[in-house]
Amino acid sequence: MTTSESGARAAETAGPVVRTASGAVRGRHEDGLAVFRGIPFAEPPVGEARFQAPRPARPWDGTREACAFGPPPPQDLGVQGAGATGPTGDDWLTVNVWTPGPDPSAGRPVMVWIYGGSYKLGHAGQPGYDAQRIARDGDVVVVTFNHRVGMEGFTLLEGAPANRGLLDQVAALEWVRENIAAFGGDPGQVTVFGESAGAGSVASLLVMPRARGLFRRAVAQSLPGTFFSAELARDIAGALAAEAGRQPTAADLAAVDPRELVGAGQALSAKMPQYTDRWGQAAPTVTPFSPVVDGDILPTAPWQALAAGAARDVDLLVGHNRDEFRLFLAMGGMLGKITEDRATAALRMYAPGGEAGEQAYRSAFPDASPSDLFERVQTDWLFGMPSLHLAQAQLAGGGRAHVYELTWAAPGSGGVLGACHALDVALLFGTYRDVLGGLLFAGADVPAEAEELSTRFRRAWTSFARTGDPGWPAYDSEARRVQVLDAEPTVAAYPEERSRRLWEGHEFLPLPLLG
Repeated sequence: MTTSESGARAAETAGPVVRTASGAVRGRHEDGLAVFRGIPFAEPPVGEARFQAPRPARPWDGTREACAFGPPPPQDLGVQGAGATGPTGDDWLTVNVWTPGPDPSAGRPVMVWIYGGSYKLGHAGQPGYDAQRIARDGDVVVVTFNHRVGMEGFTLLEGAPANRGLLDQVAALEWVRENIAAFGGDPGQVTVFGESAGAGSVASLLVMPRARGLFRRAVAQSLPGTFFSAELARDIAGALAAEAGRQPTAADLAAVDPRELVGAGQALSAKMPQYTDRWGQAAPTVTPFSPVVDGDILPTAPWQALAAGAARDVDLLVGHNRDEFRLFLAMGGMLGKITEDRATAALRMYAPGGEAGEQAYRSAFPDASPSDLFERVQTDWLFGMPSLHLAQAQLAGGGRAHVYELTWAAPGSGGVLGACHALDVALLFGTYRDVLGGLLFAGADVPAEAEELSTRFRRAWTSFARTGDPGWPAYDSEARRVQVLDAEPTVAAYPEERSRRLWEGHEFLPLPLLG
């Protein structure tokens, strides 16, 4: 072997090297993919950059090792192992890339994942977001990244831009536009996809002027309808700052360690039900963070902007799970324990029309138990109807949308979880025991039908990223055909017709401050 051959072999063994706009990075070869982790796309948002819009990453000399995820942003540790683990430090804003090969001439479709977590937790290094199966099965480039959550990313503060977490996402997409070709991706064929708060972020990006032109397609999985008005966000910010003994200004809160502020969010979350008279429907969610319709960064709520044609040139795939709220009932120990009074209160809080809405639900679901009604109205209000109405808004604005509903039940815990929230994540990534600490498959083997459905998820999502067609007809206002994802997937009229009718004509507006 010659010296040059020996050097080439050593470089191959050491890992693939790609040159980005900021400098060269060395990744790793993993099971037929080239994987790069922890590449900065922005400066650490600390010091003078605290609570400000993200700033471009500083260039570096030499080759930076890109083998480990960057540190998670400060956050609520969450439940079931979903919170921050891994390296510590301030370099929160990093990207990760899975590619079948960093060939600049390959021009593969690019899929950019945005994690969920109630806008207060989550990071790209969570094992459930290992994107190797998506990249390999679909022959696509997958990008994941960290963005600020909680008070760092979403609290409305004087002296700071609103929606800093969303601005981080825009910065990550700008990094993709500038650098992804070197990793084998096509910057003109980018799809953003996300679940829960990640889907709320995707919906926001669809209508944000700063995100215009950064992606061609979008997937919103279990879109939450909770967007805050500026008045509500400002009031919640005051309560959050008070928990930290500070004023709701960037200058005052910058004196507090970012990780200490997490405690203020946790403390207020526990008290939020006490604020129902002021914060209305936002209070029982115990989530004091959400995108803020501030009139600038996020000019209006996604449904209104889409209906006005804001993203008619972006292909949309959107859907939800049949039993979304079942997860929160189970995690709260409330399965089978909902009283008639609690069901009535939930129906009057969330159903369109208050008391009239309660009676409409009872008429539409005459055989439902109190627990069924409690779950149904909150599934509809929080995820189901916001998702369906996003597709309807896209159609109204002259665009196209494909819709799905996941109805296959998680096998864990004796099957009581049903087709609950986050099950789609485990199936899409094929990381069954790494989502929610393995809760969805606890005590059960991964059945063959789960593997089959998982493969179908990836095939549909990557086909959509490549062509704009996931493999079933686009949604329309007459046939209302959707893909029902079950052990035997079918295309059928939207299954939740009773709920659809109850919410017909409802507008998902920013949640208001009541008093």
